[in-house]
Amino acid sequence: MTTIAVTGHMDLTDASVPLVRGELDKLLAGYDPAGLVGVSCIAKGSDSVFAEAVLAVGGRLVVVIPSRDYRQAKVKPDHTETFDRLVEAADEVLVMPHETANRQAYEAANAVLLERADRLMAVWDGRPPSGKGGGTADVVEQAREAGVPVDVVWPDGASRRAGHAYPA
Repeated sequence: MTTIAVTGHMDLTDASVPLVRGELDKLLAGYDPAGLVGVSCIAKGSDSVFAEAVLAVGGRLVVVIPSRDYRQAKVKPDHTETFDRLVEAADEVLVMPHETANRQAYEAANAVLLERADRLMAVWDGRPPSGKGGGTADVVEQAREAGVPVDVVWPDGASRRAGHAYPA
């Protein structure tokens, strides 16, 4: 069994999504679907694209939700259908014991991802941490410090939307 967690940017451009999905599909094709478990917080962008790719190859999905109010407080209307569908498709849904979605909740969710992971797939543009904590670069740094192998996914042509308000 191989457990692969994901971290990645939420603010992928629309044109980047199929590029990222193609790269994830290639990487996941190297694993036996019967023993593949994907762990994701299923946020908009990279997390959901990864979760869908895991399910598409026949792997199992574990969803980590950062807080009790995450869906109501943070999932935007354009993502609720995908979010709900992925929760429904998951073999396991772990809701972190935080009341509100905040930096501490995200960091705790990221810690669970890394505790469970044999590998980390990072949909990451390579920029350093913002200093706020809980972002993609922070998770990559923590994985590397913990000895978790990291596959960076940032295909040619991928980009992020400018001025996006989500944490990296």
